[in-house]
Amino acid sequence: MSGSGSGAAPGLFSIEGKVALVTGGSRGIGAMIARGYAEAGARVYVTSRSAQACAEIAAELSKAGACHALPADLSSEAEVIRLAREIAEREPALHILVNNAGATWGAPLAEYPDAAWDKVLAINVKAVFHLTRALAPLLEAAASAQDPARVINVGSIDGLRVPELETYAYSASKAAVHHLTRVLARKLAPAHITVNAIAPGPFESKMMAWTLEHFRDAIEASCPLGRIGVPDDMAGAAIYLASRAGSYLTGAVIPVDGGIATTR
Repeated sequence: MSGSGSGAAPGLFSIEGKVALVTGGSRGIGAMIARGYAEAGARVYVTSRSAQACAEIAAELSKAGACHALPADLSSEAEVIRLAREIAEREPALHILVNNAGATWGAPLAEYPDAAWDKVLAINVKAVFHLTRALAPLLEAAASAQDPARVINVGSIDGLRVPELETYAYSASKAAVHHLTRVLARKLAPAHITVNAIAPGPFESKMMAWTLEHFRDAIEASCPLGRIGVPDDMAGAAIYLASRAGSYLTGAVIPVDGGIATTR
């Protein structure tokens, strides 16, 4: 094995003691990541629009580790700035930012409303940009050359290939998230902040509930690994990117989809 260090394996995937903010952390993919982080010893802050949902998930995850609720509506830049200020009042540095909060909208082409674009792009793209920018000083305070701070954006395989369903703004927004990830990775690298994206395939979540209810068999048949994703699949990818194991990776978009994106 080449390299300057010895004993590479101990602690390679540890995130113990790190501080993480997970947006959209009250349910679905965000809750999977927040739970994985809390159980792995990170101090986790979860945010979503619903104060009640935030409080409930924070109480639940506090049984496994340290988790705190900070509700915010990230479609508003003013709310993004307030959230960043509240984190700074509680923590001198932020090691991990997970930009997961998202929205979708499905409708036929002829009926697809302008309001869908405004809502979906505000949450899925603009909020990623605004929150990363607002928290850059806290991320830089946690960063070093050997252990960078981490920004993890949650995209989608629908941003990598043409989806079956008519979710025009959603798939376009996730493609934008993937490219924004690369742009921010280049910009923030000198500050020792890595920026990567996870592109999930089908997982059990509220956003996917209707789709899985109607198309589960077809989705499973289209997946080379033959199943829907489970929470550990998502938590594992997010922990890898946040740990020392992922410290030399930036600007990457990683499909976590059982191989679906490779079939098209």
